Amino acid sequence: MKFLLRCKPDTKKPPTGKKVAIIGAGPAGLGAAGILLCNGHEVHIYDALPEPGGLLMFGIPPFRIPRENVREGIRELVDAGAKFFTSTFVYCGEKPHEHEALLLAKDYVSLEELVGKYDAVIITTGTWKSRSLGVPGENLPGVYKALDYLFRIYAHQLGYLPKEKVYPTGRKVLVVGAGLTAVDAALEAREQGAEKIVVAYRRTINEAPAGRKTIETELIAKGIEFRELINPVAFLGRDRVERVRFVKMRLGPPDKSGRPAPEPIPGSEFEEEFDTVLIAAGEIATPPGKCLGIEFNPDGTIKVNEKMMTTRRGVFAAGDVVTGPSLIGKALGSGMRAAQFVDEFLR
Repeated sequence: MKFLLRCKPDTKKPPTGKKVAIIGAGPAGLGAAGILLCNGHEVHIYDALPEPGGLLMFGIPPFRIPRENVREGIRELVDAGAKFFTSTFVYCGEKPHEHEALLLAKDYVSLEELVGKYDAVIITTGTWKSRSLGVPGENLPGVYKALDYLFRIYAHQLGYLPKEKVYPTGRKVLVVGAGLTAVDAALEAREQGAEKIVVAYRRTINEAPAGRKTIETELIAKGIEFRELINPVAFLGRDRVERVRFVKMRLGPPDKSGRPAPEPIPGSEFEEEFDTVLIAAGEIATPPGKCLGIEFNPDGTIKVNEKMMTTRRGVFAAGDVVTGPSLIGKALGSGMRAAQFVDEFLR
């Protein structure tokens, strides 16, 4: 994430007198900032977290994305004139009461206010909300969302969250899912001292979103068990999770995603003891809320036109809040493209 500024300081275009607000300091927002600064615009970036970087700092292990590389790229933006408003939650419509990012937010500002103050706004708030499985016992202590589990560990490591806010890792850990978040959660559970870690996936390793090679080299080769074709149907326990009830699965015809659809095998249920469950069933878009006539797609992502403008003139959106969960490079590129359309709009 170094070299976010897409020009040399002496090749920046002269100031345009235009001001742009970016909501979200993750890959898409940072990528947009680098383009806008080079084109001479004043850029203010708002983020609910206490340090810019989004998931690059607070959700992805530092062995994948070195934190100092992210900080170096952010320093480039600051030196070029970017102004960051951290620990500032931007909301749209009703002020939020429950949101993952509220844990470290201190200030609140409405999107309506920002739209009135800036010549253009780009929403790049990503996908911070984790999907639930919707099975009994999911609210038991010891059952956590994998992204929230990672977020609290890294926020503590960075000095922003006290140790008591970090979820404890038990001895026997189940991770549900097979994407990169599931892989990272399993590896982190091992770092936190778990003795047994099982990653359960309802399809096979060939359909794993993280990829077969990643599962084999980062999990199986390191002694973490990967089990195919099983799915939890209940989390059981009195005061906290103690056991998980599974059902065995088989693959049927392809679903809308084009992958074989998993189907439960009747009468195949079994139980196993676990004291921690980390659910990594995917994330969904987390826009600031509903206001200003901004429309959404059925999956909750923000609707944009071919120039990445929302249904509110002058308000653009980019990154995972538009596409759904994606890789860092795709989100970064989306933010850069949106910035080019914003520059065109301002001129």
